[in-house]
Amino acid sequence: MPEVIFPGPEGRLEGRYHPQPIPDAPIAIILHPDPKFGGTMNNRVVYNLHYAFHKIGFTVLRFNFRGVGRSQGEYDEGIGELSDAASALDYLQAMNPNSKHCWVAGFSFGAWIGMQLLMRRPEITGFVSVAPPANMYDFSFLAPCPSSGLIINGTADRVAPPKDTHTLVGKLREQKGITISHEEIEGADHFFKDDEAHMKPMIDHVQTYVRRRLTEGSR
Repeated sequence: MPEVIFPGPEGRLEGRYHPQPIPDAPIAIILHPDPKFGGTMNNRVVYNLHYAFHKIGFTVLRFNFRGVGRSQGEYDEGIGELSDAASALDYLQAMNPNSKHCWVAGFSFGAWIGMQLLMRRPEITGFVSVAPPANMYDFSFLAPCPSSGLIINGTADRVAPPKDTHTLVGKLREQKGITISHEEIEGADHFFKDDEAHMKPMIDHVQTYVRRRLTEGSR
């Protein structure tokens, strides 16, 4: 999988780009957790999401936010990171001008950034938010949420407690014109540490959901 360096708002951004041989393959960007707590594009959840989308047939880009790895700049409390995500999507779209479907997936802090990106970019047709930290960040900007998506979390998550995720899902489901799917992984913590009991079922849910949406979209 090629390492790529592409321009961001504060200098270069480092990523991993995984193309498909088909020129009109759907595209997805994967957003990593909070750099303040050691989040990088090589986080296990992000890595597994990347390959989950690629196996379905997506051309995928994951990257390091500013100040992480070889990406230039400094941590910016989410404001600059949203600009980084927009630059990553610009880069991915420029490389794949014939793609008809565009998705964003994020884990934790990355889920918060991804859902903000959703509001800015009407071409995003679907989203996956894994363990969105609704207890730490304000998600009220999703009014209205512009596209349908999947929210998935663990029942034993102490970083982003399930009750806050339930509240977020409930608010989004009140909106018309979109469908919010919600899955919970029994016993999983914030990081889906157990590969067989937690990570694999989470990724299976993601792939099942995305495949179904792509099939519906092709009718």
